[in-house]
Amino acid sequence: MGAAVGHVHVVLMLQYLSLVIVMVLLVTQTLAHEPDWGQTLPYEEMMGKAKVTRLHFYFHGIASGKDPTSVSVDQPASTNKSSTMFGLVVIVDDPLTEGPDLATSRLVGRAQGPYGFAGQKKLALIMALTYVFTDEKFNGSTLSILARNPVMNPVREFPIVGGTGLFRFARGFAILIKLLYFGMDLQ
Repeated sequence: MGAAVGHVHVVLMLQYLSLVIVMVLLVTQTLAHEPDWGQTLPYEEMMGKAKVTRLHFYFHGIASGKDPTSVSVDQPASTNKSSTMFGLVVIVDDPLTEGPDLATSRLVGRAQGPYGFAGQKKLALIMALTYVFTDEKFNGSTLSILARNPVMNPVREFPIVGGTGLFRFARGFAILIKLLYFGMDLQ
């Protein structure tokens, strides 16, 4: 009886091993022949030489007045009891300008996306913003930021996690310095 059990065990091991070998061969064949709908290219061939672009513009967040650039899209009842507005979700479409004065500065793009008030103890946002550029050389190009925004800090740093157009595969950081201009917050 023991020899029969041992024989069955060996047969099962051989079947399992055969299955593994077949799967390895299938994976090898799949990797050797790329599908018609995809192609792998060397990084340098696709991206070329890396460049550094430094941008300087003014971000105008307008929360009230005749033409606000942000609207609340979700507000749980508990938000009204929170000193940090925890749970509030806002969508923004804020102008980006060349200079600090919104009325006289040239528009260079828009900051679009959601903010969520994420701090229960301290005012902080989680934001997924796309800077959409509309002016000259960068027209149609975008930069994407996904970050925690500690709103009360006068200087903040955010990661740039991607982009499109001239900023395809962008990586880097954005520095936000909060300004007060004619009684209005400019960021």
